[in-house]
Amino acid sequence: MKLLLFISNAFINTMGITQPSPRAANRAAWFIFIMLSTVLAVVATIAFLAIRWAFHH
Repeated sequence: MKLLLFISNAFINTMGITQPSPRAANRAAWFIFIMLSTVLAVVATIAFLAIRWAFHH
């Protein structure tokens, strides 16, 4: 959880967002984690499909 909060705080500080309360920071950490995971999953899926398509044609 500390890593998740660290990443969240880094994102919040980098973007210049006002520091949230501890409860909101925890919620923001999970939201940022879910969004980053989704983006990584989409990129990995696109890369997989592109490589698969490239080698099957």
